[in-house]
Amino acid sequence: MRIRRRSTGDIVFDILNNLFMLIIVIITLYPFYYIIISSFNDPIDLLKGPVYLWPRKFSVVNYIYIFQEKAILNATFITVARTVIGSATAVLFTAAFAYGISRKWLIGRKLFIKMAIVTMYFSGGLIPTYLLITRFLNLAGNFLVFIIPNLFNAYNAFIMYSFFKGIPVEIEESAKIDGANDIIIFFKLILPLSLPILATIALFNGVWHWNSWFDALLYGEGKLETLPLYLVRAIQSATASAAEAGRFVSTTGITSTSIRLTTMVVTTFPITIVYPFLQKYFVKGIMIGALKD
Repeated sequence: MRIRRRSTGDIVFDILNNLFMLIIVIITLYPFYYIIISSFNDPIDLLKGPVYLWPRKFSVVNYIYIFQEKAILNATFITVARTVIGSATAVLFTAAFAYGISRKWLIGRKLFIKMAIVTMYFSGGLIPTYLLITRFLNLAGNFLVFIIPNLFNAYNAFIMYSFFKGIPVEIEESAKIDGANDIIIFFKLILPLSLPILATIALFNGVWHWNSWFDALLYGEGKLETLPLYLVRAIQSATASAAEAGRFVSTTGITSTSIRLTTMVVTTFPITIVYPFLQKYFVKGIMIGALKD
């Protein structure tokens, strides 16, 4: 077998390409790295100037202060609960809908598909939605306000629909011959075969629930504060304090800047850790969902 020797131009191109990609990676990741090292720097020392490569004076006082706050512990519990429950229920509800419309024997199948498509292009708007949730459904201040309105997403449904269409109908027919009904087939046959797409949609929903704060602001009534909403209020409070008194410094030595940076780390770190474990399912699920007829 003849091995092709690489030319000088190919080698130069690879070196320049790798350097360019390395620069892009550094530019992309450095802002996150800067927030992390700044949050581990002593708050008072940070007032002397920004840190660039590592903490100038290492300290965990910022995190001690943050985790002593009952508000952030409660916000963490609510955020984790809505992310887990909301993602699981949304995936199950969307999968049931997508599986149904993927089978031609479903009565009213075309109507359901058209109704789902309409929701992708039109919505009631902010005020009608607010009135629906607060006046008619009476969900304001109720934890279910995070779950029920987010059970279905048409975009996710059609991704799953494309995947389910690729599952041979013969598998279901053989299960029915063995006495299985549609519910058993769905839970014990279809869902186990669909782990890549389920993980993909779970990731979509999980990231959305974790980062969502506007619905908590509108419908939480002060009782359902999530971590992102806590972060928004912390930034607003720190900005207001800094505007009134230069750079706010509390009696515990915590500054407005350190509060803002540490809250950002606490808010974004958990979902960043989860993503790599689901990435292989994410890529596989998206590819299969896109390529199936």
